[in-house]
Order: sequence, then structure tokens, then C-alpha cells
Amino acid sequence: MLNWIITAAFALLCLALLLNLWRLIIGPDPSDRILALDTMYINSIALILLYGIWQDTPLFFEAALLIAMLGFVSTIAVCKYLLRGDIIE
Repeated sequence: MLNWIITAAFALLCLALLLNLWRLIIGPDPSDRILALDTMYINSIALILLYGIWQDTPLFFEAALLIAMLGFVSTIAVCKYLLRGDIIE
């Protein structure tokens, strides 16, 4: 039963990534595009964690943590660029 649930979760997360990509491409505002990109980071982290559960290895959890930190810093940098037009003051 766990294999069926993991497969269904993979499919739903891939669908969520496609919908986020659609919002990233046609987003009316730059803020919508930033939120779509941030949500894509979160969905990719969930996919990596799910793959780690499926493979039964803890290596993917560390990779997901690194992607989470990178996604947070890059989102902050892009938001700061949109607000001030400059990243480094």
C-alpha cells in the first residue's frame, strides 16, 4: 500500500510543479512569479524527500535541506532586488 501512496504523491507533486510553472510563465506581476518560484522550491523539496523515503536512504534528506536553504536565500535576494533595485547595499 505504501508503494501506491508514494506513486500517487509523486504524481500529485508533479502536477503541482506543472501548475507552478504555468503561474511562473503567465504570472501578471513579478510578485506572483516570485511566489510561484518559491512554491516550486518547496515542491521540489517534497519530491526529493519522497524519493528518499522510496529509496530508504537518508542522503536525500540532507540534499533537501541544502535546497531549502538555497531557496530561502534566493527568494530573499529576489524580493530585495524588486523592492530596492539593488541586492547589496
